[in-house]
Amino acid sequence: MHDEFTPLLGSTDWNEEWKQLQKLRRHADDASFWDKRSATFTTKDAPNRYVEQFLAYAAIRPGETVFDMGCGTGALAVPLGEAGHKVVAADFSRGMLDQMQARLDAAGVRTVFPKLMSWEDDWPAFGVRAGMTDVAIASRSIATVDLRDSLLRLSEVARRRVCITLATASSPRVDERILAAAGLPCLIGRDYLYAFNILAAEGIKAEVRYIASTREDTFATPEDAFEKLAAMIDDSSAVQASAAERERARANLREWLAVNLVPNEHAGEPDCKGVAQGAWRLAEPRTVTWAFLAWNTDGTA
Repeated sequence: MHDEFTPLLGSTDWNEEWKQLQKLRRHADDASFWDKRSATFTTKDAPNRYVEQFLAYAAIRPGETVFDMGCGTGALAVPLGEAGHKVVAADFSRGMLDQMQARLDAAGVRTVFPKLMSWEDDWPAFGVRAGMTDVAIASRSIATVDLRDSLLRLSEVARRRVCITLATASSPRVDERILAAAGLPCLIGRDYLYAFNILAAEGIKAEVRYIASTREDTFATPEDAFEKLAAMIDDSSAVQASAAERERARANLREWLAVNLVPNEHAGEPDCKGVAQGAWRLAEPRTVTWAFLAWNTDGTA
């Protein structure tokens, strides 16, 4: 007699597992958080390798219209508008949209149309309808409770193609090498695998590529570095550990920083967000790898 075996790929409800994982994580930041953050963004998401790679992978055709959900300050919407595309750019943060509009005005772009709207809103009530644009994109913006709903919403809006990016590790805010050095296991999410499996269950064949993005974190003082990085240890959504284990990890972090924190030769110069760099930096910058997932909605391969 053979033991009965049920393949996980065929039996797991990936969207339900995603929902359970989201309960363990920190709550997604609300609009007011991003409104405040937007005030510090001057040249946020100026053209960089991530933006260039996303647009290259997206392969948006000349003249196609685009829906950009979670557009932020317009990292993708602005260059798409400059290229002549009509873009509906939605975000739930008024501050982010205001920053994007300032960039559009400075560039003389009139083909990007901001829309104050969240993932959870009734999109048709905001004028975002089925088949509204040729392409739908969501760059580093999917942190919703119901991932399946978000993916299918994008598919419904796009006549031809959907392109998204999701984290390949636990979170773009978590430096897993630091947690490992501190002696703490990290709660791995692999968000893109959930999306891939949810799409596969819907009969959608998504392509997957990768984009590496370097984070040049800088700090005012060594103590500033410790406090900011120790926040990862204290984040119950990133690690699951006892109070004693966290205290040992904080001590380990201090030892790690004694070796890995170095003077920043570019202190005072603007970083990629336009903010003056701090006097200290990590010896090895952190690399965040994003998974680029894309699928066609028009039946083509």
